[in-house]
Formats: sequence, structure tokens, C-alpha cells
Amino acid sequence: MAYASYAGFSHEPALKIWAEKALGTVYENSRREVADKPSVVIGYAMTEKQGGSDLRETQTTAVFSHTADYHGATAHWYELTGHKWFCSVPQSDGFFTLAKVNGGVTCFFLPRTLPDGSYNRFFIQRLKDKAGNRSNAGSEVEYSGTLAIRVGEEGRGLREILSHSHLTRLDFAVGSAGLMRQVLTLALNHTTTRGGFGSSLAKRPMMANVLADMAVEVEAATLMALRIAKATDYIDSDPQQKAFARVTTPMAKYFNCSRVVAVANEALQCHGGNGFVEDGPMARLYREAPLNSVWEGTANMMCMDVRRAMQKDAACRDALFAELADVRGQDVRFDAYVNAMGPLLDAMLQDEFLARPASEAIARSLQGAELLRHSTPEVIDVFMKTRLGGNMNSWGAMFGSLGPSVTQAQADIIVERARVKR
Repeated sequence: MAYASYAGFSHEPALKIWAEKALGTVYENSRREVADKPSVVIGYAMTEKQGGSDLRETQTTAVFSHTADYHGATAHWYELTGHKWFCSVPQSDGFFTLAKVNGGVTCFFLPRTLPDGSYNRFFIQRLKDKAGNRSNAGSEVEYSGTLAIRVGEEGRGLREILSHSHLTRLDFAVGSAGLMRQVLTLALNHTTTRGGFGSSLAKRPMMANVLADMAVEVEAATLMALRIAKATDYIDSDPQQKAFARVTTPMAKYFNCSRVVAVANEALQCHGGNGFVEDGPMARLYREAPLNSVWEGTANMMCMDVRRAMQKDAACRDALFAELADVRGQDVRFDAYVNAMGPLLDAMLQDEFLARPASEAIARSLQGAELLRHSTPEVIDVFMKTRLGGNMNSWGAMFGSLGPSVTQAQADIIVERARVKR
């Protein structure tokens, strides 16, 4: 959230000091005013009980209070009244939030400590009793005459906050790939060091199938997320990269955050009953895995955003296919898949019902392209046979269902490649 907040701070002169402090590396647990702290922690409080992911349903209201100098720039202060259903890290130094001004959703920044050193009216109602992610104090908060600085124009809050959410969605896509890699590493470590039935578990044929299948999935997810991160580096200077990132960021957030749950489940099974007890890390990671999918927009919301991006800007589609063009001709299976994706995207633009399969097709095509650029022949071949094959001889619904077209020798090479070497 601190990373994403920088985009919001940089657009508002009065918040320049917050941008500087958000880059700080020394944490200070105090309620001192921002100018007196070496760094700050930033949170977001947007979701309300009646609206959920639909931020247009925001019911919190704001009325203009006064204009004043704030650390060398003019700040427009408003009084906020309302309730936020989800607020992560409520101990943060400040929060981006949304409220309606004359019916228009507007973006605000709410400092916990005011310029005179007094505490703002920010009331924590209760902490959420969550299934996982318990080290993060998710909460409900109440505003009652709470002072906040307007960010951007009145009624333009959703557009303003979108510049932040693009970055948090990328974080979730990358973070989910990282979580997949973590649980895969734990599964590889357990199965290669645990003996059973005359050999290490990793050498048993079915377990080799499972581990290789997971390793291919994790590598593809990681390469895809990092490619979109690279595009994000250039969104202010390269229009094609900006269009590419616009359509692929919600896609990757949807796909990686959904796939990590399946990977975590299979990694837990690799541990047997030991994976389901709190003595080791797997149980906690298993509980953590579903969260990214519902945070910062559910799967359906992400696929709707993929569709919306292509509807609003034809450059998004053009940038996607330009990304795939330079690896065309390297693998006939990849070429056939990309050819079939075009009509699916056309149909999706006409029918929201197809937004999920279209988003998955984008994910798999981009993963295939990145593997062709960066991976090994064994991984590429298994990915193309299974993820882009589409028949029962190539891949099933579960991990470990690599079909007859994949040999155990291929699987063993992939598993060995995926292991962390020390």
C-alpha cells in the first residue's frame, strides 16, 4: 500500500511530504506528525458494507471545511462522516479513502495526526476475525467529523484511485507468484528428503508428475508477473507498454491469485497430514492463499476490467498481440492457440459471459510467450502440450494429471530444475 500510495501523493502538491516519508526505511511506531517522523506507513480504507467491490456505492459523505497551508502547499480540508467495512493496517499514519461530495465520489487522504499535533477523529470499531492473514489487523472504522485532504477534483475519486490500484493489483499478481514459489519449494524439500516405498517421495512416479506439473505452473506464473512489472516501469514513457500493462495487470491479478489456491492445496497434500498442523508453515500458507483473490477486487471484477480496458481502448488489444508477435513461428501449438484467441476476444467484447475464459486465454498466451523467451525445452514442451493442448491425453483438471504425452524422464528434469540448490 505504501508503494501504491506514492502515485497518489505525487499528484497532490500538499502531500509532497508524505511522498518523501513513504520512501523512508526506518520505522517509528509513534503518532508524531508526519514532518517529525523518519518514515510513514500508509493504508487504504475504501470498501463499505453495502457496496463491496462497487465503489460507486460509497455512502460516506464529505463537506468542505477550510483551506490552509500544509507543509508549504495549499490543502483543501473536508470533514468526513461514514463507515468503512474493510480497513487494513489501521495503525497506519494515514489513509487514502473515498467519500461523496454532492453525490460525486471523491478521493481523500486522511492523516491520523493533524498539523497541530492533535489526533484525528478515526475510530476503530472492531478487528476482523479472518480465516488467515491474521498478522494484518483488518478492521472496521468509523469517521465522525474526521478531517481529510481532498486529492484531485471533486467527483473524480474513482479515476484517481485507479492509478493506485493498478500498482496494488500488480503487487498481488507478483505476490501470488511468490507464494506459489514458496509452497512449491516446501513441497520439493519435503518430498526429496522424505523416504517412502523404497525411494524418496519425489522419485515416485505419481509424485514426480505432481511436482513437475506444479513447477511448470509456478514458472509460467512468475514470468508473466515479471513481464507485466517490466511494462509498468514504462507506463509514463511508452504508450504501447502502458496499453499492454492496462489490460494485462487485472488479467494477471485474476489468474495468479486464483491459481495460487490450487498450488497451495497440492503442496499441502505433498506433506500429508504434517501439512495441516501448525508446527510447520504449510497450514498458514494454505489459509493465506485465497486472500489475494478477494483483495483489491475479486476475480470477476478483474475480468470485467480486462474487458473494459479492451472496449475503451483498441490499443490494449493491439499491444497484447504485438507482445506475442516476436515469438510466433517458434512453436506451432502456441501459434494455433494465439490464432484461436482472437475470435474469443471479439466474442468477449460483445458478451460479458466470456470474460473469464478470455482472460485465461490471455494469461496462457502470455505465459507461453515468456516461456519461449526464457525457459528450457522440457518446460516449454510440457506447457504447450498441457496448458495449450486442450484434450484428455495432455492434461486433466488436477495437478499431477500430465498425460501420456509427457514422460517421467521429462518430469524428473523439470523437478530437478525447480529445486533450490544450496
